[in-house]
Amino acid sequence: MNRKCVLLYSGGLDSILACKILSEQGIKIFAINFTTPFLPKADLPPVEFPLKVINIGEEYLELVKNPRYGYGKNLNPCIDCKIAMFERAKEYMDEIGASFIATGEVVGERPMSQRKDALNIIDRDSEMRGIVVRPLSAKLLKPTIPEVEGIIDRKKLLDISGRSRKPQLELAKKYGLKDYPTPSGGCLLTDPIFSKRIKDTMDNDEFSIEKIYLLRYGRHFRLNDGCKVVVGRNEIENNMLLNLCARDDYIFRVVDYVGPVVILLFSTSIKDSTICTAASLTASYSKGKNEKEIKVVFGKRGKEKKTIFAKKMERDKIKEYMI
Repeated sequence: MNRKCVLLYSGGLDSILACKILSEQGIKIFAINFTTPFLPKADLPPVEFPLKVINIGEEYLELVKNPRYGYGKNLNPCIDCKIAMFERAKEYMDEIGASFIATGEVVGERPMSQRKDALNIIDRDSEMRGIVVRPLSAKLLKPTIPEVEGIIDRKKLLDISGRSRKPQLELAKKYGLKDYPTPSGGCLLTDPIFSKRIKDTMDNDEFSIEKIYLLRYGRHFRLNDGCKVVVGRNEIENNMLLNLCARDDYIFRVVDYVGPVVILLFSTSIKDSTICTAASLTASYSKGKNEKEIKVVFGKRGKEKKTIFAKKMERDKIKEYMI
């Protein structure tokens, strides 16, 4: 067994500290970072070691739809997710000839995937049992092979547990770390509103990478005929919706007032009544919503625009359609 390891590197404080602890013992770090459609785009801090970024978007969709170990509080398949990441890390480990992997996981910090029993399942199912080092909580877990063989000094590892960040913040101070990301919302699948939108896309056969990115922006509505409408909330979201809408989607805008970009996703179910409902939603979120009716233009990208006059929708109806 050599002194090379693959570190699962999120760029957060825990993984930064895991790197510091191992580097102090002369371990050569090769970091790996995973991106999925459900993780916010991370601005990874500069690193002094090789860093490989892997997108696991497409293969991750099936995992989200059918997780072997189920979901957490929302639609977060945390155990299955971590197994998938460990399997890819193992491939990288074999590719570069490293002997083990390491993570910044802390026992008890995440309720689903960082319980001791969950950690054991993840190690077993990814065929990594005995070669996953968790420096921040190692003294609370069984010794790993690198510790038993003396590659890593177990006495210099830690026994942090639970959700308090105080021990990590003290360590950061000790190492002189200042420019590290603060804890954020993390995976969008843990967010109840986003999870509700994901469930809606799965129920309506819209579960694709493109549709998932669209879920990050705007207000989302499912109409009675099954069609989907997305309403931008500000200029930034309006621009994002224009960038993300497909060629056959309909784009709606009000003419004489400030208002949102509204996207009606293409469907064979679209009828004249669908167009009217989408136009009414467009009017409802515009500055002219209190007028008797306002002018709305709509059409597909690059096609001739059509005009419809619409009035705002009743609040109860809006709530009924909102996802």
